Amino acid sequence: MRNPFLACAAVVLTAAALAACGSSADGNDPEAAGAQRPAASGPAVPGPSATPATGPATPPTEEPTAPEASAPAATAEGPKTPVDEITPATGTFTKKQKEYLKDRVPKGMDPAAVLQTGQETCDKLRYLVKADRDTAVGAIVTGEIPDAKDAVAGLCTQHQALVDEAAYAYPDGKHAGKKLRPGVYRSASPTTDCSWQIAGAGGKELASGASDTGKSRKITIPDSAVTFTSTGCYAWLPEGAAG
Repeated sequence: MRNPFLACAAVVLTAAALAACGSSADGNDPEAAGAQRPAASGPAVPGPSATPATGPATPPTEEPTAPEASAPAATAEGPKTPVDEITPATGTFTKKQKEYLKDRVPKGMDPAAVLQTGQETCDKLRYLVKADRDTAVGAIVTGEIPDAKDAVAGLCTQHQALVDEAAYAYPDGKHAGKKLRPGVYRSASPTTDCSWQIAGAGGKELASGASDTGKSRKITIPDSAVTFTSTGCYAWLPEGAAG
């Protein structure tokens, strides 16, 4: 289920992302050199209007309403431009930017456009983590922010903890077998129609529950669990991992 707060973040960051192409020439910011920062060039990044326990923040009414730009796929098929031939129309790319672009730029495509996708990912994570850290991790877990792992590794390493936590979290759906990790988990940005079930060998129910409050809940996945199913809870994050 798509998190409405992610849609808000995409709208807020669209204007900044459109200014990123080709603007990395003389930037010194290793995270997203040349990218226009939402906080600097537009309205200040708002804090959440609701606590993490009550779900995503309400989007501010004064934010830009431009349509979301379509970004080129970082993993587009076809031959790629050799890394030593990757250069922007003006200026130069930083070492980190070139590392991110390696094997990502299809022949004939502007590398600045490909870099923009990574910069947009970093901008979205920065926006979300300031408002609600659990939502930021949940967006990585559910895939609503794609390619987060590569973008963080190459362009915004300060968000590595989010990616690390997401690796041990669960999105909505059915999880079974070796994918299950015993422990205590909390729901991130659940809807008012959140339900879950934990079953053991032979489908025997070990635990189940539902919540219509939109508030975060905690569950324990025991060693004996064989399947874990979640609906409407968005994502489950390992308890104690937030920092």
